Amino acid sequence: MTGKEDPMSPRQAVARTRLLDAAVAVIREKGYSATTVDDLCRAAGVTKGAFFHHFKTKDDLAVAAAEYWSEMTGALFASAPYHDHADPLDRVLAYVDFRKAILQGGVPEFTCLVGTMVQEAYETQPAIRDACDASISGHAATVAKDIAEAMEVYGIDADWTAESLALHTQAVLQGAFILAKAKGGPAVAAESVDHLRRYIEMLFNRTVPHKRAA
Repeated sequence: MTGKEDPMSPRQAVARTRLLDAAVAVIREKGYSATTVDDLCRAAGVTKGAFFHHFKTKDDLAVAAAEYWSEMTGALFASAPYHDHADPLDRVLAYVDFRKAILQGGVPEFTCLVGTMVQEAYETQPAIRDACDASISGHAATVAKDIAEAMEVYGIDADWTAESLALHTQAVLQGAFILAKAKGGPAVAAESVDHLRRYIEMLFNRTVPHKRAA
């Protein structure tokens, strides 16, 4: 015995990934509480034995799914075109535009896994709540970097911080997803994102594209 955990076989790794993919899809469609282990196994095409080999409980899967979601979306946002702008405020505004552009497909396809789960789990399942917070706040931190740089470039001396504005962007987006669920489509969410863009422009006194001094 080496004391080290045995690595997963390729088949086991595939089964685990299928379960995580199933969680991302099914929970966004049905909600966390309404999603059963049977639902997840059926969507993943695996047995219950395979499920419980990888996860002791549905809550354990939810925590892992939140981390998996962060990895998936982190890769998406890291490669997104809004990073190409030299001006940091342009990057922030292009980020908002990108969030609007990916409001595509049915409501379960564009809404947020961790936002969905935390609405149900925030009081009764702290491990899930904390995993969702880590995902949302971790993403906000990437936006805060550009906001902080924009504040410096534009000479913004305010009673708010880059971190608080970055979290506000996530509050607007999560609220927009709730409205989309209530209205049955992305149009109302897109309008909320447009308002967010105008709000950020107002904070930075942006009326025309900013040009750096030569």
